Amino acid sequence: MSATEPSKPTPPVPAPPAKPLPRKMPSPAAAASAAPAAPAPSTSSADAADWGRVADDGTVEVREGETWRVVGQYPDGTPDEALAYFVRKYDDIAFKVNTLEQRHQAGGASAGDLVKQANHLREEATDAAAVGDLAGLRDRLDALTSSLSEATAQEAQQAKELVDQAIAERTALVERAEAIAARDLSKVQWKQVTAELGELFDSWQAHQQNGPRLSKSVSQQLWKRFRDARSTVDKARRSFYSELDDSHKVARDAKTRLVERAEALAPRGVDGIPAYRSLLDDWKSAGRAGRKADDALWARFKAAGDALYSARAEQAAAEEAESGPKIEARQALLEEAKAVADESNIKRARALLTGIQRQWDEIGRIFPRDKERALDDRLRVIEQALKAREDVDWKKNNPETKARANDMSSQLLEAIEKLESELAAAEKSGDKKAAKDAADALEARRTWLNALGG
Repeated sequence: MSATEPSKPTPPVPAPPAKPLPRKMPSPAAAASAAPAAPAPSTSSADAADWGRVADDGTVEVREGETWRVVGQYPDGTPDEALAYFVRKYDDIAFKVNTLEQRHQAGGASAGDLVKQANHLREEATDAAAVGDLAGLRDRLDALTSSLSEATAQEAQQAKELVDQAIAERTALVERAEAIAARDLSKVQWKQVTAELGELFDSWQAHQQNGPRLSKSVSQQLWKRFRDARSTVDKARRSFYSELDDSHKVARDAKTRLVERAEALAPRGVDGIPAYRSLLDDWKSAGRAGRKADDALWARFKAAGDALYSARAEQAAAEEAESGPKIEARQALLEEAKAVADESNIKRARALLTGIQRQWDEIGRIFPRDKERALDDRLRVIEQALKAREDVDWKKNNPETKARANDMSSQLLEAIEKLESELAAAEKSGDKKAAKDAADALEARRTWLNALGG
């Protein structure tokens, strides 16, 4: 360093903290007077002189009660500069105390947090390397702590109640998870169960993030129960889907083979339809192969069937076109068959119908089948009408029937002759009742005789 260059001042050296001096606690009146927080004023030079002094060697001391305590050294400055440096240290602490008092007066701050900060500042103000009324700052902090004691107790009680409530809510989540795990997991709807358990886990995480902190022992115990229930469900779900994957693979392989067999029927055309229907029955009993695989395989299987049925539709269209003249021929025969009903001679009517039936069969099959059935039904009506006429004629001309009718007629004639004699005798004798009975019986016998054709 050159002789002309000014020397830099040596930084002040704070003294090691001394043992705190015992002090009297502030009276309630003093605490009350200290409670209102005013803006922290800077310590004046006169105040600095009251609370601090500087020795010739730059050693700075602060007065605490009747005792002076060394706070540090400021060897390269004036006494005023030395005091000013350590007064600023005091002003920094006083500003923090004043801010804390203002937060308390404004309200809304947590009493527990304010007490923690007050205790921290009190430690900072004890044996601080600063010049000022440090004891007064500590008294103000003690008064603040005392005024917050009741609020702190209330907050502690509220915190305990919140913790108890959080424990009850988390316990309810655990019990719901355990209830799910206790179900017969072989018969549940896994989509629904997974959603339920997912909601419970989301609620659990929300409690952890937003709820009060629980003790480690309680938190771990509840989490272990919840985790075990969740693990039980997850294990059963993995087992279910593993078995489902295996069954899907079996069904997928079986349906793949059915698709290949169905596609191999294409060259057979219409003749392959019966075999395709059999394959369709096998398809229905093959089980599920998973939605995507089922959809893809079914699209191929259906396409193979559509090709067969398309060939049948083409064949049916060709057959229907070919059947047009046949339909017209049978309709013409139906017109001829109307004469069967008009023919009074049953033998000639039967001969006419037999000829029509022969021509009907010679025409051959008609497509589509529903049109053929409709024409057959119309001819069948004519056949049944002739058959009914033949049955009636047979009953009338049957020799046995005639013999029985003649015998019955003879019996009725004898009865009628006898009843006529009885009626005449009753009328002659004036017996009205006997006459009436004979007349009723006579009328009945004559009716029977008329029915027999007598």
